[in-house]
Amino acid sequence: MSDLSQIVKAYDVRGTVPDQWDERAAEALGAAFTHLLNTTGEPGEQVVVGHDMRATSPGLAAAFAAGVRSEGRSVVEIGLASTDMLYYASGALGLPGAMFTASHNPARYNGIKMCRAGARPIGQDTGLAEIRDHAQALLDKGEPVRAGQPAAPGTQRDLRPEYAAHLRGLVDLSAIRPLKVVVDAGNGMGGHTVPSVLGDAVLPALPLEIVPLYFELDGSFPNHEANPLDPANLVDLQRAVVAHGADVGLAFDGDADRCFAVDERGEPVSPSAITALVAVRELAKHPGSTIIHGLITSRAVPEIVRENGGNPVVARVGHSFIKAEMARTNAVFGGEHSAHYYFRDFWFADTGMLAAMHLLAALGEQERPLSELAAGYERYVASGEINSTVADQAAKVAEVRAAYPQAEADTMDGLTLRFPDGSWFNLRASNTEPLLRLNVEATTPDRMAALRDEVLDRVRR
Repeated sequence: MSDLSQIVKAYDVRGTVPDQWDERAAEALGAAFTHLLNTTGEPGEQVVVGHDMRATSPGLAAAFAAGVRSEGRSVVEIGLASTDMLYYASGALGLPGAMFTASHNPARYNGIKMCRAGARPIGQDTGLAEIRDHAQALLDKGEPVRAGQPAAPGTQRDLRPEYAAHLRGLVDLSAIRPLKVVVDAGNGMGGHTVPSVLGDAVLPALPLEIVPLYFELDGSFPNHEANPLDPANLVDLQRAVVAHGADVGLAFDGDADRCFAVDERGEPVSPSAITALVAVRELAKHPGSTIIHGLITSRAVPEIVRENGGNPVVARVGHSFIKAEMARTNAVFGGEHSAHYYFRDFWFADTGMLAAMHLLAALGEQERPLSELAAGYERYVASGEINSTVADQAAKVAEVRAAYPQAEADTMDGLTLRFPDGSWFNLRASNTEPLLRLNVEATTPDRMAALRDEVLDRVRR
């Protein structure tokens, strides 16, 4: 019997298959999701469902679809998709949706990201808790009983051409200077979407020479984990960029909703710098607009937003929190240090592909190398996110807070401590994994390293 409280996180479902959840649980979640839609007046008679390349994804998606049908709605099956393609489908078709993916997690994991029509997020405070409880009640009663049986026919659609055309219409890359771009798809869904958007698989060719790495869809991740946030997973991309003399390297995570970049030297470009760069581009089109930035982005981001006439607003880490704040403020753009990027022109949803296109446009519209372009947006020294496994996360955070009584504290999301010299750190529990995450930033490398090591010593002792 699945204990859904173990896999329903703050803004999605995530757990190991089959020990934490299976197709029977997926069907219960599909029924509960549709029950929520029906009882809260969500219009329409369909739900769009997509899945990534993991071996368990097709079966889980089919079981979920059976649960949807048991509550009276039909299913639009878009098959293999990136998460941002599912959001495109939800927005363009005006349908609620469910994406089966565990994003960057290892192969034994799978999960569901659910949304209402128009890609509006569903999190713990906006329906996910109710879905969890209703699905658990179905499982406890021994219902539903259809999981594993052949699913009823559904409408099947390949939305890659429309998805690619929509993104191409938002950022015109046709007139940029020629660029050589190495793309590491990590055997994830970027191998499915990059040829359609940046290549010539469905639309005319762009002035881009794409050098592909690991485009073969393989949910066992035979080359490296599809988690570019871990520097170890960028090594192949960094080497390839230098070896090919490329202008830029792009790395997508497993479900291709996040995009990381390295410059022509093979050096990583901070997601905070990309957030600031895209913010400046969007503010040029929409002067005075609001820009959302995650709590752990560099303090350079709000500084640069203000310098360009924008209104920076900070939000909690996590896509459902960022999207809710985007919608509340009608923000034109939002970015997180985890390399999630959100656009008003994309139903306030996150799309790594669109952020990559903005970066390519900014690079290709001028002659400087990416290292020089990015330097204008990187003002401080950051540690990157460092994970520690901690038995009692709350107690450890309290212990760290007590060690710095002189620091200014912020508890919006975990613990953020700010110091008079401009340095700061954030320590927070992961919403999807049993980890305590640390991010540190300072004005000099020495100060950053000293503060990082000091806090880590307290966390891990």
